[in-house]
Parts: sequence; C-alpha cells; structure tokens
Amino acid sequence: MAKRIEHDFLGEKEIPQDVYYGIQTLRALENFHITGIPMKVEPLFVQALGYVKKAAAMANRDLGVLDKNIAEYIIKASDRVIAGEFNDQFLTDLIQGGAGTSINMNANEVIANVALEMMGKEKGQYEFCHPNNHVNCSQSTNDAYPTAFRIALINKLTIYKEILSDLGNAFAAKGKEFKDILKMGRTQLQDAVPMSMGDEFTAFYTNIHEEIARVEESKKLISEINMGATAIGTGVNAPKGYAELVTRYLREITNLDLQLAGDLIEATYDTGAYVQLSGVLKRTAVKISKICNDLRLLSSGPRTGLNEINLPPMQPGSSIMPGKVNPVIPEVVNQTAFYVIGADLTVTMAAEAGQLQLNVMEPVIAFSLFTAISYMGNACKTLQDKCVVGITANADRTRDMVMNSIGIVTQLNPIIGYEKSAAIAREALETGKSVHDLAVKEKKWVTQEKWDEVFTFDNLIKPQFINK
Repeated sequence: MAKRIEHDFLGEKEIPQDVYYGIQTLRALENFHITGIPMKVEPLFVQALGYVKKAAAMANRDLGVLDKNIAEYIIKASDRVIAGEFNDQFLTDLIQGGAGTSINMNANEVIANVALEMMGKEKGQYEFCHPNNHVNCSQSTNDAYPTAFRIALINKLTIYKEILSDLGNAFAAKGKEFKDILKMGRTQLQDAVPMSMGDEFTAFYTNIHEEIARVEESKKLISEINMGATAIGTGVNAPKGYAELVTRYLREITNLDLQLAGDLIEATYDTGAYVQLSGVLKRTAVKISKICNDLRLLSSGPRTGLNEINLPPMQPGSSIMPGKVNPVIPEVVNQTAFYVIGADLTVTMAAEAGQLQLNVMEPVIAFSLFTAISYMGNACKTLQDKCVVGITANADRTRDMVMNSIGIVTQLNPIIGYEKSAAIAREALETGKSVHDLAVKEKKWVTQEKWDEVFTFDNLIKPQFINK
C-alpha cells in the first residue's frame, strides 16, 4: 500500500496514501482505544463539523484573512463532508483526552485533503491547503468542537422529539380504543376506585407529551454557541468581527436559531446546558420506564396475575417452562432507561470537573448525551412498534374485578357515610361477600335504585357527587 509521510511537532509518521485523515488523527487512533465507537457512528456530528468549517471559511474569506481560492475549496470540501461522503474517514474514538482536539483535527485533516484532491494536488501537500493554517483558521478546538457538538445535539433532539410524539400518539390511540373499558384504579398496589382503561392510557400519552416541551427548552439553551472564542474566550488569532460573522453564516447554512454567547470566556468553560439537557433525558427515561413497569404489571399472569391487558407475544420466554411468554419489550426499555439515568450522573460529574477556562471532559459528555438520545430513541420506537400498537384489553375480566372489589364502597361515602362504608368494607374482606349484597340486600343501607344510579359506567369513570 502506498504511503505518504506527514509530520507534526512530535515527529513523522507514515500515513496510507488512500486515506483522507492525517497524522494527528492517526495518533488518536493509536492512543484512544476506549469505547470502540468512532465518530462516524454519529453522522450528525460529522455533518456539524462540516458546517463549522464551512462557516469559518466563509467568514475568514470575507474578512480577508484566508485566500479566496483556498477558502472556496475548503467550502466545497466541507459541503461534501456535510453530505456524508467522507463519514468513513472520521474514526477517532468518541471518548478521548484533549477536550476534543483529535476530533477537531480529524475534521481539519479530512477537509484539507479533500480540498487538495479537488485542487489537483496530492493528499498531504499541505503547503496548498493546511489543516491548521487554513481549515482551522480563526478557530480553536475549544470553540469549533462545542459548536459542532451543539449543532449535532439540536438535530438529534429534533428527531428524538418526533419519536416521543409518535410514542405518545400510540398511547393516545389506545386511550380512544379502551375508553369504554371499566377497570379498577390502584394506589400502593391496592384497590382504589374505578376508572376507564382509556383514561389510564391517555394519561400515558399526556405523561410523554409533557417531555416534548422540556426537550424544546433544552434545545434553546444549547443554541447558544461560542464560535470566535478560540482558545479561552479572548478571541486570540481571530480577526475583528469574526465571531458575529461566523455565527451569522452558521445560522444560514444550518437553518438553526444559533446565538452567539454574550460572554465568550464564560461560554467556553460552561457546560450547564448539557447538565440541563441530561436531566431532561433522565426525567423522560424515568417516566417511560415507569410506564413500562405498569405495562408489565397490568399484563402479569396470565392466570395468576392482573391480566388486564395482553402485550404482543414476541418470543418464547423460557428455556425450561413451556408456554411462558415474557414482557421483553417493556423490559428492554426499562434497561435502556437505566443506562440513560446512569449517563446523567456521568454528565454531572464531567461538568463539575471543569477547571478554570476550559472543561476538558466534554468528549465524555458528548458520548453520554449522544448515546442516551440514540438509545432512548431506539427504545421508544421499539416500544411503540413492538408493544403499544398491539396491546389488547381483557374487558370482561377488568369489569368483573371492579364489581367484585371492595374499593367500590368509596362511592357510597356520600350516601351512607364513612363509618358504615368502612363496616361494609371490613365485613366484605372478612367474609368474601360482595359490597352490593351487604349494602343493598343484608344491611339495606342503600336501595337498588340508588345503587343503580351510583354504579353506572359513566359515573364510575367520571364520578358525579351523589348523596341521599
């Protein structure tokens, strides 16, 4: 295989001639064997780096600090990166030392060599287009990396919001389907009062859709960028007006409402927006995991559990117990939620670990947020497609459980009072007799007509105050 020689201030290395990355990317490939997950698995991040390099070249061209011809080739090369043409060249591990320098240089080297090839030059002829001097002009890892990270996050969150909306709507559809099914509501796993199964599933919809607004709030926080800050926020090596101009170009080419931070020194080290977003992701994961707990409980049985609903059977549930089917989809969503909850702690500790004018732990924050969004998005799609849409209800069983429960005595409080209702509940519990028989037939504290008035379906699920 043909090789080329590249150098940096640590020395020289041989680079395969057919690759577009260079010596600093190669050093990263040698140094960071951590997750085994390279940048290319996050194409939105690669795309965002292309946006950053393109906008920087446009601003530098306009401000006269970058040769117009070189700038145009960088812009064209960046467009090809944005289009995903060179994703396979972005190989650095997502977790790495150096605050993201390796990822930034991976982008600089790929774009430089693509530009060189378009110029008719050989890869590595950096005197014509240099990764640092030209592609990284007026930039530092400390503003280019977090800006690209935030652009990628915003675009991932847009997709995530759509997934949440689809899952919520699937629960809403079940809410309509089950609206006429009577069931017993429960608190502390004990019988409480009757409700509609439709209302239970509609509440799942409401629970999920609340999170969409929280995600949108987080997107707005992340939309503040620090391009032009360069090393620590002072703008060293960047021309006057560059920060505002590059931000304007980024808004135009990404079609995102990106805003330049008011204090670039603070913005260069602050990771508070990531902590906020991570908390939102954790909150959503907790809510969806709780819903999955409910689905597993409501479908328990089939003979000795609640057996109020049936989840779609996805696979045999045991290597030894014939006929056993487990709720594997809610289970896998639970486990994904546990990962997201753990990732939130990682983000918290990494954000706290910042020192002075930079937080060098941003790569692990990026890894944690990218994976949390991706994994939870996959889990939500799986839950919707392989579970929620196929749920069926056991209406006769749920109605029988309601009418045979002791919890329905609560409906009689306004008519016979709490003490008599409690006496009926105690006797029903001790003897196994029904609330109806005790209240109407034996004690005659309630007439059959009043019973029929109180215990209609509509009044059980949307109770009206009825007294003597």
